[in-house]
Amino acid sequence: MQHTKKVRRILLGGAALAAAAGGVTAFLPTASAATPHSPTAGAASSHFRPSHAAPVSIEVFAPERGDNAGADGKGWFVDLELSFHGKTLRQTGFTGPQLTGPAAHGNTAPFPGAFSPGADDRNPGLVVLDSTVTAAAPFSGPGTNLANLFNLTGVTNRTAHETELWDTWIVGDSIAGKDVDSVLTVAVVDDLNHDGIYNDAPSVIRDANHDGRIDAKDLRALGVASDVVEVPFRINGAPAS
Repeated sequence: MQHTKKVRRILLGGAALAAAAGGVTAFLPTASAATPHSPTAGAASSHFRPSHAAPVSIEVFAPERGDNAGADGKGWFVDLELSFHGKTLRQTGFTGPQLTGPAAHGNTAPFPGAFSPGADDRNPGLVVLDSTVTAAAPFSGPGTNLANLFNLTGVTNRTAHETELWDTWIVGDSIAGKDVDSVLTVAVVDDLNHDGIYNDAPSVIRDANHDGRIDAKDLRALGVASDVVEVPFRINGAPAS
């Protein structure tokens, strides 16, 4: 993906959120840093294009592998693109654009959307995990689906061959710790109920193989329409100034 496209995405997300919300303020409890683990060998890179057999491809623009992101454990972005091959907008599960955030910014015109941990009401097939999220309420540890915390969701391309959605989240609090190595994991869950729509992402991913981790293996056991993209990075704990 071209560098200009990445810059465009981040500027779009930041400008829209700043204009609409005056900046996203923290509302979630601060999480202490859990012990991270390294991604499995051979994990997919931030930029994944699957084989023609896979219905969905994912590109994660932020964080990038090895980034030292944020300040005081917050203010970092999760910025991604989902490309649904040969699927209509309805089949992607998309229910409408959103520009949302915590407290007064949630479910507010012109593009309302829910804002809490769990499956996203606007992009209900998406799963986003972070390995250092703890079980402090309202989270359920590293298996918590963070997709419903995304602030900005929209449709960027529709052709006869592909439907493309962009999704952006600015992390407003240190929910995954400070000064900690972390792993972001992203996937689109398969059409588990066979209704022809990617809308079956759960709010919590379980440890399917009982190895004490929630990772790509557990998502694949659940069933995915994409590959599982894992991005190792560090969450910066130093203050902004």
